[in-house]
Amino acid sequence: MLIAGFPAGAWGTNCYVVAPAAGEECVIIDPGHQAAQGVEETLRKHRLKPVAVVLTHGHLDHVASVVPVCGAHDVPAWIHPEDRYMMSDPEKALGRSIGMPLMGEITVGEPDDVRELTDGSGLTLAGMQFSVAHAPGHTRGSVTFQMPEAADVPSVFFSGDLLFAGSIGRTDLPGGSHAEILESLARVCLPLDDSTVVLSGHGPQTTIGRERATNPYLREVAAIRQGRGADPTAAPRRGM
Repeated sequence: MLIAGFPAGAWGTNCYVVAPAAGEECVIIDPGHQAAQGVEETLRKHRLKPVAVVLTHGHLDHVASVVPVCGAHDVPAWIHPEDRYMMSDPEKALGRSIGMPLMGEITVGEPDDVRELTDGSGLTLAGMQFSVAHAPGHTRGSVTFQMPEAADVPSVFFSGDLLFAGSIGRTDLPGGSHAEILESLARVCLPLDDSTVVLSGHGPQTTIGRERATNPYLREVAAIRQGRGADPTAAPRRGM
């Protein structure tokens, strides 16, 4: 398995290129603001051929390079239907104060081929399996992607902005909901094995076991599920 990730753009958003091995077909996850050059460098370095772009959600910092990347390689983009509008209207998705400073340098719009993700579906792309889970809270259409354990490679979980190392995504933007993100954490993250590798939209790699032990949001959700602890839904999150 080859997973090449790099942070890009004003928000340091992680973009991932995933393939069974070098020299094969690949999938690109979240080519956001200023990610196109890094994508092309990664493809050349590992001799990869893209077959699809998949998106954890529709915020500008995760989708701003979708049109040039999809256009350059004639591949589709996959996104949840509730976030599809964000590719064409990032200001509405982020709010004027965040979206407007970058609008002059970004060409917004949809690629020619857009396909919709659904909860519980499975994608087979480049010979790899991705399980899709709808995980609203950061946005209405946020999703996660999980790849199953294979041989000596642990399961890999692309969490987008649902779960970070030690934190969770912000919920104060349009379509965000603190109560929903906590429910998504409980439903999507808590059942995962401790060894599952978490590759998030921002920040370093972690594991579910590490987050179960140290992430205050995941720990509180687990406590609520076990019938103890206070309801944390009033606690806002201010990160990206």
